[in-house]
Amino acid sequence: MFTLVRRVTAVCALSAALAACGTAGAPHTAHPASARPAPAASKPPTLAPGPGGLTPVFTNGPRTPDKTVALTFDADMTADEGPRAAAGEHFDNPGLIAALRALKVPATVFMTGRWADEYPAEARAIGRDALFEVANHSYSHYAFTGDCYGLPTVAADQMRAEVERAYAAIRKAGVPRPMPYFRFPGGCYDHKALRALSGVGVTAVQWDVVSGDAFAKDADAVTRQVLDGVKSGSVVVMHCTRSAAPTTERVVRAVVPELRKRGFRFVKVSELIGETGRHR
Repeated sequence: MFTLVRRVTAVCALSAALAACGTAGAPHTAHPASARPAPAASKPPTLAPGPGGLTPVFTNGPRTPDKTVALTFDADMTADEGPRAAAGEHFDNPGLIAALRALKVPATVFMTGRWADEYPAEARAIGRDALFEVANHSYSHYAFTGDCYGLPTVAADQMRAEVERAYAAIRKAGVPRPMPYFRFPGGCYDHKALRALSGVGVTAVQWDVVSGDAFAKDADAVTRQVLDGVKSGSVVVMHCTRSAAPTTERVVRAVVPELRKRGFRFVKVSELIGETGRHR
């Protein structure tokens, strides 16, 4: 969800531009041998549309005694960041993905189409690993509302095309089964944006715990913020780029064992959405 935007200096509940995530190998490496192909499965759960077919919005799962939590990571690039990647800026974080694999933590990765274009091998490796699921984060990571953390804005008549183009890029990179979930760039949306995506068949996924790791240098502070915020059913938004969120791997390595000690079980967003449907 977040991208590296120089003008962005704050992260809040709606989220700043998100950074990118990669795989456990170096950029542009082949699918790691340790990654397990995702098995075929039934249709992923979604939420029912709102009144008049309005795109539904999911923030967190049910607050049940079954203490589940979903860690989410956004693989972002804006459409104009290619030159920065070519100059050596890393929009991935191999160490973070390696940590998730080593800790056996399932996660949901929200991927922009532009990132999939830049890192097709990484996208394919994540998408074919049963530990992860890949969802849609738009093609360009431009905002779907005005005044969204300095991001350029997508015209209303182009919003649906942004989502469809992202799915096309993700599939072209080799992700066999991208999920019907969409995260708005910057977390910014309004009624017009929800209306524009009506009929696409996606559930918009937000979060209830902001990690605060974007641009952070104090891993301990980020760890405390996550641990203080997580409840049963929480969706945690985190970032995974070496350039803009350098503490995230350390945070994950600290948060995961502590939450497990507290009785939490890590799940993908799809499981939380499925549980939400069953509790309605």
